[in-house]
Amino acid sequence: MKNLFLVPLISLAMAAPVWADKIPLNALAGYINGIKSAQSTFTQINDDGSITTGTIFIKRPGRARFEYNPPDKSLVIAGGGQVAIFDPKSNVPPDQFPLKRTPLNLILAKNINFNRSKMIVGHKEDGEATVVKVQDPEHPEYGNIQLKFTGNPTQLRQWVITNDAGQQTTVIMQELKETNSIPSRKFNIPQEIQARGLN
Repeated sequence: MKNLFLVPLISLAMAAPVWADKIPLNALAGYINGIKSAQSTFTQINDDGSITTGTIFIKRPGRARFEYNPPDKSLVIAGGGQVAIFDPKSNVPPDQFPLKRTPLNLILAKNINFNRSKMIVGHKEDGEATVVKVQDPEHPEYGNIQLKFTGNPTQLRQWVITNDAGQQTTVIMQELKETNSIPSRKFNIPQEIQARGLN
């Protein structure tokens, strides 16, 4: 099973247009807050060197779905304040834990404010993109998420999640596109459990 939150990072170069100036924090927060419903194909690099791909669906606030392409049929859903990890090789209910205890919550929260004290632990321009490292200022022990944005126009291209054990996961998105066609049932964990007969 591929655990989106627990596999360590192996870096991947990202082809992107050069952005000469660091994008301001207010602009980045405004961009994320403006995302209501979006999707993208993605690439994930796992700590054993394998590469998985799939499609991510985001419906802010609080909801995301990661569908992996065959032969990996894993599924990760964030919804209802929980994160559920479905193992297609198992006939048991998914592992679940609170979304607020994961760094992913930092971009799925209703209102993003990067000016909160001790929330930003890094903000730089690396020659091709603006990189921001964010943590929960009240619970830094939950880990952090490093976000990579390109400009003209501003787009979220990649994130690196570091969990509370120091393990990392990188997700690189092809192009995050806004859409109004994502049904809410995609983020309904109990409904997914019932559909799979895992009650």
